[in-house]
Amino acid sequence: MKLVFAGTPEPALPALEALIASRHEVAAVVTRPDAPSGRGRKLVASPVAQLAEQHGIEVLKPGRPREPEFLERLAQLAPDCCPVVAYGALLPKAALDIPRHGWVNLHFSLLPAWRGAAPVQHAVLAGDEVTGASTFEIEQGLDTGPVYGTVTEVVRPGDTSGDLLERLSRSGARLLVATMDGIEEGRLSPRPQPADGVSLAPKISVEDARVDWNAPALRVDRVVRGCTPAPGAWTLFRGERLKLGPVRLAAGRSELAPGEIAVNKNTVRVGTGSHEIELVEVQPQGKKRMPAGDWARGSRLEPGERLGQ
Repeated sequence: MKLVFAGTPEPALPALEALIASRHEVAAVVTRPDAPSGRGRKLVASPVAQLAEQHGIEVLKPGRPREPEFLERLAQLAPDCCPVVAYGALLPKAALDIPRHGWVNLHFSLLPAWRGAAPVQHAVLAGDEVTGASTFEIEQGLDTGPVYGTVTEVVRPGDTSGDLLERLSRSGARLLVATMDGIEEGRLSPRPQPADGVSLAPKISVEDARVDWNAPALRVDRVVRGCTPAPGAWTLFRGERLKLGPVRLAAGRSELAPGEIAVNKNTVRVGTGSHEIELVEVQPQGKKRMPAGDWARGSRLEPGERLGQ
């Protein structure tokens, strides 16, 4: 089939690479406009745009996909299907109607679970043991279209959302190519999503990533893993923001008050609403990430000092 691929960030790259290597033709890609990046805030093309340019593929960067110039060019390309991975903009009906096989989205959850912008993060936050990816036909609702296929992925105990997304982006890429093959051969038809089991996965805000030390240790661990790498779990220390890297769950009930810090030669422990946790890495405001022990020694902690204040 003749395809126009829509996507923007790095997790979309495995799918684009797989489609380029497949028997289908990627005639163009659609991606978000160049965005400021780095200290100099220079405009930088999206990862999808950069990969497409390396392969000599036409790149379309509409400010909004309802722009007449974009719709006209898409109609001229006359794609059979438009596969989508994390494009980042809502598609109007005028665009959805152009390809004869519609727009097929690779979504990183087992729909109808975790519809929305942050399915992988919410799967980790919720403590899901199994998640996956789905290909579905885009309609005007939020991730509500009929599903072509799924692939499952076990959530490992130490997984961050970044770890899980990296694996899903690769298994999902294979699923997306298989979906394109099945559509072309006429052997795949999408099935409506079940009415039961719907859950929503809105974007995780910076405030959502703030650790509540009164919560159980298991919840603290999930927040840290679910918000890594973005937006990054954090707490306050002496009134300044302290980002939290990996943590370890300690055995036994906590003898520390929620947020209270205790340091010995080998560990930095913090009290929660249940068990203690051990800090592994932290990042003080304006500084680089560092081992928690180095941070604690440099901070000259007073007895009874707490995080979250």
